[in-house]
Amino acid sequence: MTPQILLTEPIAAAGLDLLRAAGEVHVAHATDPATLAGPLATADALVVRSSPVTAEMLAAAPRLKVIGRHGAGLDGIDLAAAERLGIPVVGTPGANAESVAEFVILAALTLARQLPRAVATLAAAEFAEGRSLPSSVVATGLTGTMLAGRTLGLIGLGAIGRGVAARARGIGMTVLAYDVAAVDPPQGVRLVDLDRLLSEADVISLHVPQTPATSGLIGTAALARMRPDALLVNTARAGVVDTAAVLAALDTGRLRGYAVDVFAPEPPDAADPLLHHPRVLATPHMAAMTHDALDAMAMAVARGVLAYLSPEGTR
Repeated sequence: MTPQILLTEPIAAAGLDLLRAAGEVHVAHATDPATLAGPLATADALVVRSSPVTAEMLAAAPRLKVIGRHGAGLDGIDLAAAERLGIPVVGTPGANAESVAEFVILAALTLARQLPRAVATLAAAEFAEGRSLPSSVVATGLTGTMLAGRTLGLIGLGAIGRGVAARARGIGMTVLAYDVAAVDPPQGVRLVDLDRLLSEADVISLHVPQTPATSGLIGTAALARMRPDALLVNTARAGVVDTAAVLAALDTGRLRGYAVDVFAPEPPDAADPLLHHPRVLATPHMAAMTHDALDAMAMAVARGVLAYLSPEGTR
């Protein structure tokens, strides 16, 4: 029987072509469980991007042999339910690491140089007449800071964290890292405890999954230990940061800037204060959204799924 492969949303053609060569592919263009209930009933494989996979969805999929996650992290999938039902879950670890690492440096530089405010001021013709643009930049408080010579603190030293470290060292930053796992740091990166990292880093970048141990990791207490002119970058998961505490720290000047690419829920409500705060760079979960990374993730998840769609992989 031809395998039935259900995708909640499209993936890059490179991955779709691999799946179509091995089975019948249906793209639902939907992520809500009610819409997916029908196609899940006959699906042998399910591929999702960032949308959740609940125990109820799995119970409605009696033929399901494998779940593929197009992206980093599996925290949106009910792994306990999948294990109970004997359904393997495959992801794409490392496939988007380079893309996200580049984005982290971009976000840190954007905050450090106050680019959003500078661009908006120029477009609105708000600089005073009679003086040069460089002079106006200084006069309006748009002078930025360099990252060279400053310290980057990485919370999490997996594939993405290591990619960020390499780029940061390339522009002259000192790199500190903290990880709960026993890791061998790359050359030029010093492992330190979390307190030291928080107190010494000029830029802190988060690269941990959301778990009970990391939920709210950056909250009031952590922010109080950070340098008052520090920048924070979150391309990991929304729940790792206490948003209310970060907004309060921004308002009091305790935190100089926050770059956030992840939200809960997604997309965020239009009234979410993160989208409108002058010291926040809010982007639409796009750190991994390059053609290169999308092709790599699509091919990785397709290969991972196809490995389980053999006769011996049935349950």
